Amino acid sequence: MAEGKQELTSRKGFLKYLSGFTIVAGLLGQVWMFLRSIVPNVLYEPLKKFKIGKPSVYADGLTFLPEERLYIVKRGGKFHAISAVCPHLGCTVKEYKLPAPQKVKLPNGKEITQEWEFHCPCHGSKYRGDGTIYDGPAPTNLPPWELSLSPDGSLVVDTNKEVDKKFRLET
Repeated sequence: MAEGKQELTSRKGFLKYLSGFTIVAGLLGQVWMFLRSIVPNVLYEPLKKFKIGKPSVYADGLTFLPEERLYIVKRGGKFHAISAVCPHLGCTVKEYKLPAPQKVKLPNGKEITQEWEFHCPCHGSKYRGDGTIYDGPAPTNLPPWELSLSPDGSLVVDTNKEVDKKFRLET
């Protein structure tokens, strides 16, 4: 008889410890969730508007800024910015210098001269020098971003504002 009572006490003891452990684990979980709620959920992304330096540091032609994934085109005193992010899957497009300037007739009948193209190394999309897509799976053109001058004379790119392909900032 004492043997049966010993077994019952041991089972009760186990259930007591199990319920105590469950209560403590639940309380710790609540405390953890409270402390976690104090820390904000912040998505650390690069800034959408940023300075890229003075206009004098850019040579005529095309300049790639790898940190910003951006191409800056300078012709004389005129600048424009083209995204280097392929709209298909987000790969960085690479510039392809043409052996000689080419005259290209656009679907709207207009003719342009281009010295380079952009090619996506991931899935083969190809873009003209102004960012217009002409081959591949990408759904849209490379967006041209707004350029402006800051009060200190630096160029400022705003990747929240897409501009017309004809936009040029004169310095």
